[in-house]
Amino acid sequence: MLVWQSYIRGFEAYLKLERSLSQNSVEAYVHDVVKLSQYLEIADLSLTPEQISLKHLQDFLKWITELGMTARTQARVISGMKAFYKYLFLENIVALDPTEMLESPKIGRKLPDTLSIEEINQMIATLDLSKPEGGRNKAMLETLYGCGLRVTELVNLQISNLFFNEGFIRVVGKGDKERLVPIGSVAEKQISIYLDTIRPHVPLVKGSEDVLFLNRRGRKLTRVMIFTIIKEAALRAGIKKRISPHTFRHSFATHLVEGGADLRAVQEMLGHESITTTEIYTHLDREYLRSTILQFHPRS
Repeated sequence: MLVWQSYIRGFEAYLKLERSLSQNSVEAYVHDVVKLSQYLEIADLSLTPEQISLKHLQDFLKWITELGMTARTQARVISGMKAFYKYLFLENIVALDPTEMLESPKIGRKLPDTLSIEEINQMIATLDLSKPEGGRNKAMLETLYGCGLRVTELVNLQISNLFFNEGFIRVVGKGDKERLVPIGSVAEKQISIYLDTIRPHVPLVKGSEDVLFLNRRGRKLTRVMIFTIIKEAALRAGIKKRISPHTFRHSFATHLVEGGADLRAVQEMLGHESITTTEIYTHLDREYLRSTILQFHPRS
């Protein structure tokens, strides 16, 4: 399957350079194509990408379904296949795109759990502030919730991108796109405490001088570490919901909209290209929607 390896390398470069996708998105797309090549080997089909037909792709999807993959995962794999064949078509490697007639499974929008303000306070209250990592973790959770950041945006946050005098932080989001996000007084205060009293005592590793949140060895925190910190805080607080860093981002957006924030403003703060993506964060209960219409609609 050397031919596949060559095409996959080209596809990876295309996603990074031309599509400007994040490393996580690139890895997901590449993984989907690798999975297709693995299926061909298992099925004993010595086919190049040019020889793949719609029927082959349908058989591949049937195979991953039998492996127990959910409809959501299948939809993501199909998205990866479509991106791969778009690349092959642009490079004149294929004349026809077999994914054009490939249908994605119907999936409902799965809304993540939302934390109430009380639950967020309970989680933060479980942090042991007598330990250096406790103060750091409090600053991180307040920043996650106060600014609605993605976990990758949090771990990559730089000191030089903090503009407290102006009330903003600069965030590097998906596709290396920058945006300015307002920062509230609580998150600003906790970051300042961390910068003044905790971070100066951490040994700095070369290359991490400008990274805001560091582990005890002076390196940038990993995404996995943020997940672990949040799950442990939820466990200590007795919260049974499925909690992740994204739960804080989702709660940030939901609480803003429930408080009357404009959806376009929330879209800007979250860094969404499309307003339809932002709408996922507004699963407001019917009574709230009804009261909003009664309050603002001219015919109400």
